[in-house]
Amino acid sequence: MIYLLAGLVIFFGAHIYSALRTRAPERRIETRLGEGPFKGLYSLVAIAGFVLIVWGYGAMRPAPIIWQPPVWTAHLNILFQLIAMPILVAAYVPAGHIKKTLKHPMLVAVKIWAVGHLLANGELNSIILFGSFLAYAVFDRIMVKKRGETGLPAGAKVSVMNDAIAVLIGLVIWGAMIFGLHAILFGQPVIAGMG
Repeated sequence: MIYLLAGLVIFFGAHIYSALRTRAPERRIETRLGEGPFKGLYSLVAIAGFVLIVWGYGAMRPAPIIWQPPVWTAHLNILFQLIAMPILVAAYVPAGHIKKTLKHPMLVAVKIWAVGHLLANGELNSIILFGSFLAYAVFDRIMVKKRGETGLPAGAKVSVMNDAIAVLIGLVIWGAMIFGLHAILFGQPVIAGMG
């Protein structure tokens, strides 16, 4: 458990530093280091935290079961991921209606992804992992709102084609996860017998 918790602290510690942005510009680490070195250091810290999260999550298997989710929650999770994947992709493609409407699609996608996994997994390591991601996404959304970041500018041009690209790529990712990629990456098939 120590590796998972350490990874979460390191990974989210870096993200919380960025989310807060309350220090005066001259006192920020990025000002002292310079933008390039800061981004490099930030990436290294985030990657190290992520590696510890993955390793720690796997090392906790088999984890104590806190609650036994009913079978239908696994099916509900599949639906949640079907919704989350295109929204996540929409955060990274040029402006579309999804991005304009949701304002911060990555945070919305993380919330949906985390809630779906919390519904379908009752092991301690899953509750810690997905609960942490959900808590961070809620926290970051609050901080974004406090900073007045309202997503795309009011007059931003959006394209339905960008939405179509996001949905298509999201569906491909979702399908790949269903048909084996999840088992390869995380050691657990989405649907039993399909790994």
